[in-house]
Amino acid sequence: MNIKPLADRVLVAPAPAEQKVGGIIIPDTVKEKPLRGKVIAVGKGTKDEEMVLKEGDEVLYGKYSGTELELDGEKYLIMRQSDVLAVINS
Repeated sequence: MNIKPLADRVLVAPAPAEQKVGGIIIPDTVKEKPLRGKVIAVGKGTKDEEMVLKEGDEVLYGKYSGTELELDGEKYLIMRQSDVLAVINS
């Protein structure tokens, strides 16, 4: 990965959207944006806010959080650590 987030930002790979619900195939036009993903890279934090997320964390984030970007055919979101709502412990 050749992207290194700065300060309190994190790079997240969104989880794929649901393809089927109870045997019904959902077309791409009505799929909701996923609200969970995996942290790919993290910044170092700021002097006021320590970076608590780490690479590999499964996270939940707000519906309109982050900026979408595409790198090597993969879609990612880059957002502030404060846009992440929770870490999923499995």
